[in-house]
Amino acid sequence: MKNKVLEQLQSRKSIREFTGERVSDEDLKTILQTAQRAPTSINAQQVSLVYTRDKSKIEEIARLAGGQKQIATADVFVAVVIDFNRTNHAAIAMGKTQVVEKTAEGILMGAVDAGIVLNHLQSAAQSLGYGTTAIGGIRANSDKMIEIFNLPQRTFVAVGSTIGVPTQKAKDAVLKPRVAFESFAMEDSYDTQKVKEGVYAYNQEFKEFREKTGSGDMPTYFEITANSYEKSYYRKTGTVLQAQGFRFADDV
Repeated sequence: MKNKVLEQLQSRKSIREFTGERVSDEDLKTILQTAQRAPTSINAQQVSLVYTRDKSKIEEIARLAGGQKQIATADVFVAVVIDFNRTNHAAIAMGKTQVVEKTAEGILMGAVDAGIVLNHLQSAAQSLGYGTTAIGGIRANSDKMIEIFNLPQRTFVAVGSTIGVPTQKAKDAVLKPRVAFESFAMEDSYDTQKVKEGVYAYNQEFKEFREKTGSGDMPTYFEITANSYEKSYYRKTGTVLQAQGFRFADDV
């Protein structure tokens, strides 16, 4: 018998339609406090959350992320920020010069920690009956996001999340399938053949899923992935990271 935590995690879906109802102040605080309990590398806590309910800000964020209605109709938008400004205060207090934000390891560490915090935040919201979607589209205009949220040097918005009350239609939506389990979780060694077989089988399964849900004219998994990954689709990311004091080096 599955426990409630497993049932929740295995039923998680992105919610893109909201009723417009308000997320209660108490629930929002609980969600944010739960996100804060997420683990971070060496407990340095190099992730911050900046959130807004301001409708004009949320609408501007939606525009900057490519005109996403799911953002514009959310009650709350949360920016998950890689925050080496916080850790720099520890370096200053100890008479040290912080360089972590100039290293490849630092950027990966910050991104990983931001993802863990995002998961905590979204799981907490779901447990209270709210819906969320991870928003990577904000990186299309990360410089503008920095302005909107008044972010200092050594910080970068890694990802965002909507929070809102889901419509019944959104709650009832069928879960998207995933690649075959054996091509996802591999014991002892990566299996290139299983991964290849799994992704080809998944492309067909996803096509059938589209047809069953009335969206058979939508792109296949192969089409979506290949078209997205044949280019760098957020072309400002490296430039904005550098402007914020980040580098991607090993020899600092």
